[in-house]
Amino acid sequence: MLNAEQVQHIAKLARLGLKDDEVTKFAGQLNDIFGHIEVLNEVDAGNVEPTSQVTGLLNVSREDKEERFCEKAELLGCTKLPVEKDQIRVKPVITQ
Repeated sequence: MLNAEQVQHIAKLARLGLKDDEVTKFAGQLNDIFGHIEVLNEVDAGNVEPTSQVTGLLNVSREDKEERFCEKAELLGCTKLPVEKDQIRVKPVITQ
């Protein structure tokens, strides 16, 4: 069981400024959490194989392939935006 002094020490290590009522509140909450951990520690998980996911799905990926939808000149020719140095000029999205 954590007491108020231990909770204040933990708060100091975490650089948290806690008021007295918060110390009392968090002491209760932390003790509840540690109680749940004690229950979990009683479970025999020695024969359980560690898993990183349980769905059985595999990561499906494809090889990256370049696809050309149109030629550069065709793209530059169909824009209504200004073209400078073979590039389409767009409005800035970040302003100061």
